[in-house]
Amino acid sequence: MAVEYITLPYPSDALDPVITKNTIEYHYGKHLKAYVDKANELIKGTEFENSSLEEIVLKSTGPLFNNAGQVLNHNLYFLQFAAQKGGKPTGKLAQAIDDAFGSFEKFTQEFEAAGLGLFGSGWVFLAQDKDGKLSLEKGQNAENPITKGMKTILVIDVWEHAYYLDYQNKRADYLKQVWDLIDWDVAEKRFE
Repeated sequence: MAVEYITLPYPSDALDPVITKNTIEYHYGKHLKAYVDKANELIKGTEFENSSLEEIVLKSTGPLFNNAGQVLNHNLYFLQFAAQKGGKPTGKLAQAIDDAFGSFEKFTQEFEAAGLGLFGSGWVFLAQDKDGKLSLEKGQNAENPITKGMKTILVIDVWEHAYYLDYQNKRADYLKQVWDLIDWDVAEKRFE
C-alpha cells in the first residue's frame, strides 16, 4: 500500500489571505509531495510496504518515521481547513474544550502560546487521550500524539515553511489568523 499524496478539498487559492496560493503551492505542492515520495521510496521491500500510514508512524524509526510522520501531520493539517469557516466548535468538542481549558478563548490563547513557545520547527496538537480528555501537545520534527496512544483532533504547523512566505518571521500573526480557516466539523469528527 503506497503512502497517499492527498488531494486538497479546496483550490490552492481558497485559503487566501490567511494562507496564500503561493504558500499552498510550496507547502503542499513541494514539501508534502517530497515527504510522500521519500516515504514510498523507503517502504519498498520492507515490512511496511503494505502498512497504513498510521502503522508506519507507530512502528518505524529513523528516516522512514520522519517522512511518514511528516506526511501524517501534513495530511491532518491540510484536511482541517476550509474557506470561510473558522468561528468556534459546537457540540461535544466545544464542551470538551471548555472542560479542559475553561473556555474557547483560553484554549486559543494557550494553543497560540504553545506555538510561540516551541523553539525551532514543529507542531502544536489538540490531542485526545484514551479516556477522552483533551490536552495540548507539542512535537518537533515528525512527532505525533499517536505515538503516545492519543488521537489528533487539530494540528497547526509551526515550521517556517508553513507561514514564512505570508508572515515572514511573525509566527504570532499566523497563529492568530489560522483560526479563521478551521473547519470545526472536521475536528468534531476526529473527536468522536
